[in-house]
Amino acid sequence: MAFPFKLAGLALIALGAALAGAYQLGRQQGGSAAPVPAPQVAASAPAGPQREGKVGADTAQKFTHFRVGNKNVKRIFVDGDVVWVGTSGGAVRYDTRSDEYKLYDTGAGLLSNGVFYVGRLGDRIALGTYGGGLALLDPATQKLRTYNIPDGLGDAFVYDLLKTRDGDVWIATWSGVNRVRGGALDERSKWELHTVDSTRGGLPNDWVYGLAEGPRGEVWLATEGGLARFFEGRWQHWKHADGLGAPYAKVKDQIAFRNDPAKVSEHHAKQKQEMGLSEVDVAYNPNYIVSLAVDREGVVWAGTWGGGLSRFDGTTWTQYTVAEGLPGNHVFALHVDPQGQLWIGTNNGLARFAGGRFEVLTTHDGLFDNAVFSLATARDGTRWVGSFGGVARLRPS
Repeated sequence: MAFPFKLAGLALIALGAALAGAYQLGRQQGGSAAPVPAPQVAASAPAGPQREGKVGADTAQKFTHFRVGNKNVKRIFVDGDVVWVGTSGGAVRYDTRSDEYKLYDTGAGLLSNGVFYVGRLGDRIALGTYGGGLALLDPATQKLRTYNIPDGLGDAFVYDLLKTRDGDVWIATWSGVNRVRGGALDERSKWELHTVDSTRGGLPNDWVYGLAEGPRGEVWLATEGGLARFFEGRWQHWKHADGLGAPYAKVKDQIAFRNDPAKVSEHHAKQKQEMGLSEVDVAYNPNYIVSLAVDREGVVWAGTWGGGLSRFDGTTWTQYTVAEGLPGNHVFALHVDPQGQLWIGTNNGLARFAGGRFEVLTTHDGLFDNAVFSLATARDGTRWVGSFGGVARLRPS
């Protein structure tokens, strides 16, 4: 697959300076793991285009790197000619036609600089924040409307948002998942909150990280305790014991991170105890789904915390790890592009799953960093790949 790449515009060259915010959420050794506040760190100097080279052994490509300072690029959303870059230091709106950019952070009205979700909800841009609730931006007026716990939001930490075909809006939080009937966010009576308790265990864990809709209208939920599905009024879930995530014996030699959250968090320690993993003191929890995607055939893909990539067709589970060609067993991002191809962002590179095999790209092939936390595809085929500290733009011509 040949992708000769053009250099990107000048606006993102200045992001390093623009994103020098008051704090960072830390370099996440595992993507959606609980972010840890860190002291203020000055942004690195803007780099602009850094080099050109080849992506893959047989494809000549050009690529461009942009620094965003000491920030994680947690979400990338392409909205026509505009690219939104959600980081731990705010969200940047970048117009690829004019090279104009604008930073949205607490100075612009957000209640938190940590932006873990960016997307479109009707005629407004939705920003899910780390501790500041859900903010909706009206591009025409530049006014922000924030929805928080008093409005019905389960928690001020918002990780994902999904508008389903029936018009409902689902919001993933750290205290369960909200369902807003008909998307009527301004009507308190339309808000529902679903938790482990309210679903009688149907939702396996209240820490919800990802949402996706299947072809029949089923809602899939990635949680810190397994995969859940809501369909026709019924909750169902699957865990490691059912086939989610590879067993520790298979991946123990490829665990990239030693900073096990269970060492500092009672929440994580309890999870490991429940799974019989108390003696495993590295970053491994196969029930912890960091990323989620549903492909055109309705197959569910779940990226786990050290347990690799899992495929679920509704009946059978299949696990993919480094042993099968996956570049890393911590899967931070999953993306199905307009052609239906699955892209996987891991701790050790970006992979495309094609023909039952993984085609891998790393920093040697043009990535800004091997830890890939976010990715998106523009309508012209441009790939935007986010990591800690920067974005790689791969643009076909």
